[in-house]
Amino acid sequence: MASSLQQGRLDWVDVAKGICIILVVMMHSTLGVERAIGAETSLHAFIEWARPFRMPDFFLISGLFLTARIDRPWRAYLDTKVVHFAYFYVLWVNIQFAMKAPGMAHELGLNGTAGQYLLSYVQPFGTLWFIYLLAVFFIVTKLLQGVPKPIVLAGAALMHVLAPHTGWLVIDEFADRFVFFYTGYAAAPLVLALAGRIWSYPGLLLAPALVAWAWLNWLAVDSGIALAAWSDLPFAYAGVLAVIAFSVLLARSGWGDALAYCGRNSIVIYLAFAVFMGPTRVLLVKLAPLRLADLTALAVTAAGVIGALLLFWAVRNTRARFLFVRPDAFKLAAAGGRQTMELPVPAR
Repeated sequence: MASSLQQGRLDWVDVAKGICIILVVMMHSTLGVERAIGAETSLHAFIEWARPFRMPDFFLISGLFLTARIDRPWRAYLDTKVVHFAYFYVLWVNIQFAMKAPGMAHELGLNGTAGQYLLSYVQPFGTLWFIYLLAVFFIVTKLLQGVPKPIVLAGAALMHVLAPHTGWLVIDEFADRFVFFYTGYAAAPLVLALAGRIWSYPGLLLAPALVAWAWLNWLAVDSGIALAAWSDLPFAYAGVLAVIAFSVLLARSGWGDALAYCGRNSIVIYLAFAVFMGPTRVLLVKLAPLRLADLTALAVTAAGVIGALLLFWAVRNTRARFLFVRPDAFKLAAAGGRQTMELPVPAR
């Protein structure tokens, strides 16, 4: 595994993040196209198939390397784990809200639009709920540091099974997702050891197991078992392990470089994909015939991913880099070098 370190990361982690972020963009793109045409595409079944593990994998990897950082003093910890995410949330809420405000003003009026804007600071706006929730997870995990991990993990699993529906996204998503983030933190040695074993395991022997998992996951989704809060945990964890195994195989083979690049810039994509997804969807839905709805959804997905990366490349050495690089003025603690908006990564 020593050869798998690249720019301070384990290659398979970047590949796994790349897979997850593309699945997330594909979900939003496909569902958006379906709403626009008033019908399901053939990709809908694939989107549903990925639902049990798509976000659980993202959150588990987010907590995977927290052990190396959780003992930092509160000021430094809050700077990198809370203020860092808060900066990008506030910035991109304003960007996304500015894009949607004209339509909202027409529908809700100026007062209603202003109310929705203020509400976005307690009720996460649009696709940005993920980074909002990450900051909450980091704070809660730090506060619970003195509690035995099995107790916290059991409590998180119970919250997930109870699946409260309060109408407040932060509360409901916290109950649903915290178990996966905390699993990444608590079970990190086991996950990394498993990835190490897979790295040295013959890929031809793993392929049948991955095919069998994909089929069983499909059956579980089709029956609804893998989507119910009271029964989905085993399928979520199985999916996470499958993504890890597949990512390790891709990283080892050298075929996962493009996915790894997307993974290293996963939050860049997460922040900016909606800027390119929406206009591309509107244009293609008008121009493309209905029979090409699947290709339209794939094209919208590509536009979201590639557009976000191109924007990052265009601004990274300009004054507009504040879109993805937090300025020193918004830091609690002095830090050398630039901080790009990324998920937590392994320490050397």
